[in-house]
Amino acid sequence: VQLVESGGGLVQPGGSLRLSCAASGFTFSRSAMSWARQAPGKGLEWVSRIYSDGRTGYADSMKGRFTISRDNAKNTVYLQMNSLKPEDTAVYYCAIGVTAWGTRGQGTQVTVSS
Repeated sequence: VQLVESGGGLVQPGGSLRLSCAASGFTFSRSAMSWARQAPGKGLEWVSRIYSDGRTGYADSMKGRFTISRDNAKNTVYLQMNSLKPEDTAVYYCAIGVTAWGTRGQGTQVTVSS
């Protein structure tokens, strides 16, 4: 099983980023996938999930700003992040399953700062 996140970086407040997670080694199309994040000095926080049938869920603080999607042909899950805030600064992970605590990748750093 391998999950490789990419797309992080430094962005100004109000900006956007699109994270990608390339998956391999399991049946991606049948798996729910999640995004989670860990801010400096804080615990792991669940961000969003997408089921195999495309249904989605979001943490309250991300609703309306973040959009999760998937491309089963590419074994990839995405997180479009808009209207970013400094408090969104964290390492973002994709995970297998519906929680933040499934098998995760190495993460990608997102820094929101002016």
